[in-house]
Amino acid sequence: MKSFNIPEYYRSSIITPLKEFRRKRDKLKRDFTPTLLDFGPIRFYIARHFGFCYGVENAVEIAYKAIAENPGKRIFLLSEMIHNPDVNADLQSRGVRFLMDTSGRQLTPWSELTPEDVVIIPAFGTTLETQQQLAAIGLDIEKYDTTCPFVEKVWNKASQIGQKHYSVVVHGKPSHEETRATFSHSKESAPTVVVKNMAQAQRLAKYITGELPREQFFDEFAGQYSDGFDPDRDLQRIGVVNQTTMLASDTQGIADYLKQVMIQKHNLTPDQVDERFANTRDTLCYATNDNQDATYALLTYPADFAVVAGGYNSSNTSHIVELCEEKLPTYFIESEQKILSNTLIRHFDLHGKQEVVTENYLPANRPVTVLLTCGASCPDAVVEGILVKLVSFFPDAHSVDEVMNEYQA
Repeated sequence: MKSFNIPEYYRSSIITPLKEFRRKRDKLKRDFTPTLLDFGPIRFYIARHFGFCYGVENAVEIAYKAIAENPGKRIFLLSEMIHNPDVNADLQSRGVRFLMDTSGRQLTPWSELTPEDVVIIPAFGTTLETQQQLAAIGLDIEKYDTTCPFVEKVWNKASQIGQKHYSVVVHGKPSHEETRATFSHSKESAPTVVVKNMAQAQRLAKYITGELPREQFFDEFAGQYSDGFDPDRDLQRIGVVNQTTMLASDTQGIADYLKQVMIQKHNLTPDQVDERFANTRDTLCYATNDNQDATYALLTYPADFAVVAGGYNSSNTSHIVELCEEKLPTYFIESEQKILSNTLIRHFDLHGKQEVVTENYLPANRPVTVLLTCGASCPDAVVEGILVKLVSFFPDAHSVDEVMNEYQA
């Protein structure tokens, strides 16, 4: 397994060795049971898989390499490196500037860039249009391209089915950097439309079956279809790919649903399905799958509440939060700084899209049991900070050394 050179302050003296301990004893990653850290009056079930994935560590390594190799040069990121506030703030503190915000709004005009500048492509990848813009300025866009290989895998899959004359349905958040990039690459090979959820997939089905007039499609899916898209022509043969951080069950549900729509519409026998619906298989990345499976396993353990750490605009993290919210009180926080005291916690409400403060989040019963996990762009150090902060509210808790003794690799 490749080892990446990332700043030590993103590592943790608790979480990183714990991960290594589990990895050595489960190299095939078949054991999704969480790890129990029992401090006495408070105990934590920690998910088997979470935190920096291959693509994120690769991106972080390249970004800091770009800084080290270009002293005195202006360094720009297309947008957020990854969806984690600590990482982005640290890069900005080292002089890195953003060209765009996460929605694609320009922060630094293209006209201000010169061929001598350094541009880092984030892990989400970027659109072909942006690549062409940078190339026209004379910038080297390949040297510090951190695009995740699993994102590129989706682009390749979309291209493959496009060459076989299928249209591409992308399950993703239309405004997300990765979905915008995937849409841009996909439309070069195939007519492409984005659906953000099952509700939109069900609406799309009505254009497949002809229940809704084609003219209405262009208003309903404005900004989510490629130029020249004709619902009458381009929904005859389709395949589904996804933003790599979506909820696996949601993507599978959408693919299964649209497949059934095509079967009924065209009265297909089992051996005829491929004529109308491409077999793309799931295009989620391994880390998203592992993290979601580990969350399902985590939720089989009774607990008082869950804490999920990560950036509030992180797609994969938000889906983990959604899973946890179905089972128990869940607090979505960026770092331990959001734990204001032993009675107050500031956390992000996914539904209201804002931070809220909850009182008396720690129950009176002992021991308090906490489920703890985070998204794929969250450093181990952040998870450690949350754990240590919660333990600090219990003066009679066992020491970290005592608890970690059995997990020495």
